[in-house]
Amino acid sequence: MRRICGFVLALVVGSAQAAVTDVTLDNGMRVIVQEDHRAPVMVSQVWYRAGSMDEFNGTTGVAHVLEHMMFKGTKTVPPGEFSKKIAAAGGRENAFTSRDYTAYFQQMQKDRLELSMQLEADRMANLVISDELFAKEIQVVMEERRLRTDDQPQSVVYERLMANAYQTHPYRRPIIGWMDDLQNMTAQDARDWYARWYAPNNATLVVAGDVKSDEVVAMAKKYFGVLPAHMPPVRKQQDEPAQLGSKRIVVKAPAQLPYLMMAWHAPTVKDWQQDTTPYALQILVGVLSGNDSARLQKSLVKTQQIAVDASAGYDPVSRGPGMFMIDATPAPGKTVAGLEKAIRSEIGRLQREGISDAELARVKAQVIAADVYQRDSLFYQAMQLGEYATAGLPPEALARRVDKLRAVTAAQVQAAAQQYLQDDQLSVAELEPQALKPQPRRAAVSGVRHVN
Repeated sequence: MRRICGFVLALVVGSAQAAVTDVTLDNGMRVIVQEDHRAPVMVSQVWYRAGSMDEFNGTTGVAHVLEHMMFKGTKTVPPGEFSKKIAAAGGRENAFTSRDYTAYFQQMQKDRLELSMQLEADRMANLVISDELFAKEIQVVMEERRLRTDDQPQSVVYERLMANAYQTHPYRRPIIGWMDDLQNMTAQDARDWYARWYAPNNATLVVAGDVKSDEVVAMAKKYFGVLPAHMPPVRKQQDEPAQLGSKRIVVKAPAQLPYLMMAWHAPTVKDWQQDTTPYALQILVGVLSGNDSARLQKSLVKTQQIAVDASAGYDPVSRGPGMFMIDATPAPGKTVAGLEKAIRSEIGRLQREGISDAELARVKAQVIAADVYQRDSLFYQAMQLGEYATAGLPPEALARRVDKLRAVTAAQVQAAAQQYLQDDQLSVAELEPQALKPQPRRAAVSGVRHVN
């Protein structure tokens, strides 16, 4: 797990040197192309609108397990050959799973795009999930869970906080799955997931780079357009009920230092043209953290020296409900209770006094500068387009995000803090360190892939 400021990709508009092409093939597959001719390279990503939020109790983690199995061969491409073909062509590839989606990508020279599409279309329709390979790969996934969650106390705190903060919404389940579900998962569970969600009409192809939109669309029709559509299950609306009071848990785990996480329910962008609060919350993150002049860092770390670090995070784009989060580690000799009190004091001051025009201008400049810097990455141009598409937002919402951020007022930032950083919407998790125990040496496990 990354720190919560890392849960949120930097504020990236992803718009670039040419307008975005957005078309839907006859079989329902969406194709989004962002031309960027600065270098003779491209990134191709296939996004499936199926993540951990679509799972059932008892099979948590199956979205991520299927991500692993997508590299284990098709009827015509033997296990491991997908990655070998991409590497032989001078490219690199990987995949990532989140609550909202599962995505696969290749970064290559522009003239290798056809190879990328050919391979992705093949495994979209012809994946082979054998019992033997599944039995091996599920062990890899369980070891990944041990390494990235069970052996990382801050990750354990985050996992338990989400399970507590969300009462009914599937966001309460970990992306990688509960260990018991992984231990009892079968190859048929993975086959069922693949059959349920992996279809062209539940997928979006995003290509960014030194390409021509019409050629990309024609190539997509050739490889993906011939695949038959099938209707995925009807997704029922899943709303999180209003929280009726603050929640608090203590997590006991082997660790050197205590740790604090605070999470408030918050809205995400749904009507991008009318919504203002999600943009104000993004600015609020910049007010609280991100650099030495931000309030949490300046007050808690530098002035009071009550924390060794403190940060805020918020993701404005998602299929489900949002959370505004703060995490911090107390300085040696300081307590979690004292640190929480200091954080509350900073929030209360912001709610009462708001922010000055000068502070607002500085934070906006930092947010927009980060946005411009990120545009240099083809990967993040495509990443942002895919995230927005999966969340049901058009490319225009992404292209206009900086304008929406520029329009945020100091009063809106203060109002957002007043409305959403309230105890009735707050869940708190405290790490109570336990004695560290020598860990048995485990053999290295290959094949561990990225989980958001």
